Amino acid sequence: METNTHLFSKLTVKSVELRNRIGIPPMCQYSCQDGLLNDWHLGHYGLRAAGGFGLIIIEATAVCPEGRITPGDAGIWSDAHIEPLARTVLFIESQGAVPGIQIAHAGRKASAALPWKGGAHLDNANGGWNIVAPSPIAFGGDLGKVPHELTIEEITRIQADFVAGARRALQAGCKWLEIHSAHGYLSHEFLSPLSNKRTDRYGGSFENRIRFLLETTQAIRAVWPEHLPFTIRLSCTDWVDGGWDLEQTVALCRILRLEGVDLIDCSTGGGVATANIPVGPNFQVSFADRVRRDCGLLTAAVGLITEPAQADQIIRSGQADMVLIGRESLRDPNWPLRAARSLGCPEQMPPPPQYARVW
Repeated sequence: METNTHLFSKLTVKSVELRNRIGIPPMCQYSCQDGLLNDWHLGHYGLRAAGGFGLIIIEATAVCPEGRITPGDAGIWSDAHIEPLARTVLFIESQGAVPGIQIAHAGRKASAALPWKGGAHLDNANGGWNIVAPSPIAFGGDLGKVPHELTIEEITRIQADFVAGARRALQAGCKWLEIHSAHGYLSHEFLSPLSNKRTDRYGGSFENRIRFLLETTQAIRAVWPEHLPFTIRLSCTDWVDGGWDLEQTVALCRILRLEGVDLIDCSTGGGVATANIPVGPNFQVSFADRVRRDCGLLTAAVGLITEPAQADQIIRSGQADMVLIGRESLRDPNWPLRAARSLGCPEQMPPPPQYARVW
C-alpha cells in the first residue's frame, strides 16, 4: 500500500530545507504600532511553527510608511524594525519552521482603516495619508481616494525602499524573501493595464508594465544572498477581460526565472473591485500548475485548501511544489499535525514534546 507522505516530503530550495510542503502565506494581523512587531506576532507565528508548518511567511511588511495598507501594518522601513522582527524569526526557527517575510507596498489600496473598523480609506484628518500609484485611478468602492501618479524619481525611491527592506529582513534572520506583486497592491498595479495607464517607460506595452517589478527584482537580487530563496507572489489573473491574465503571467515568469527567482506564490485577483471571482476549493491551483509546467519554476498553491487529502493530492499530482494554508491555519494552528494523522503518517510530523502526550 502506498504511503501518504507526499505532503510531508522535504523540499529543498537553494540552501534551505523545508520539513514538509505546508506553509503559512502572508496574512496581515493589523496589530502593529509604527510598523513594529510585538508579542501578538510572537505568539501568532510561534504557535503555527510549533504546530508543524514548514514555512512561515510573515505578513505583508511595508517598505515605507505610506506603503502600509492600514496604520496597523508591519513595517521594515527603519532599523528599529529589525530587533522585534528578529525576535519572532528566532522563535519560528527554534520550532523547526523556516522564517520568511513578504515585503510590500500597498499603492492605491493604502491608507485604509483596520478591517474590523470597516476597511474603508481613511481621510488625512483621521489617521490617513496621501496614496500613490502608477496612474491617478481610484480602486473604487470604499477605497475611493484618488492616488498621486508616481514620478520616475518617486518610482526609483520606492525601489530603493524595497532593497533596504530586503537588507533589513536579512539582518533580522529571515531565510526566505517574497516580493508582494499581487492583490491590487503597487507592483500588481503596474502589471495590470486596468490600473496602469502610463505613457512613459513604465506603462503601455507588456515590457513596460513589467518594468517596475523586473527592476525591483534585479535590485533586490543584488543584495539578497544567492543561497537563500527569493520568491514573488503574483495575482495570475485579474478575472476581468482586458486585465492582467495567465498568459501574461507565464510570459513574466519565464523572465523572472532568468533573473534568479526561485518560486512563484500563485494567487489571483484583488486588482479590481468589480471582478467576478469563482471562489471554491482549489480555485487557484490550476494557475500554480500552469506556471510550474510552462516556466520551470517551483510554485506554491493557495486558495481554499482546507483538507489534508486535498492538499496531499495537489503535491502528489505535481500541480504545485507546496501548499500555503491561510484561513484554515487561523482556525487550526496545528493543521499539519492533524493532517499527518489524517493521512496515516503521524511519524512524519511529531508534535512538540510539550504536547506529545495528548496527540
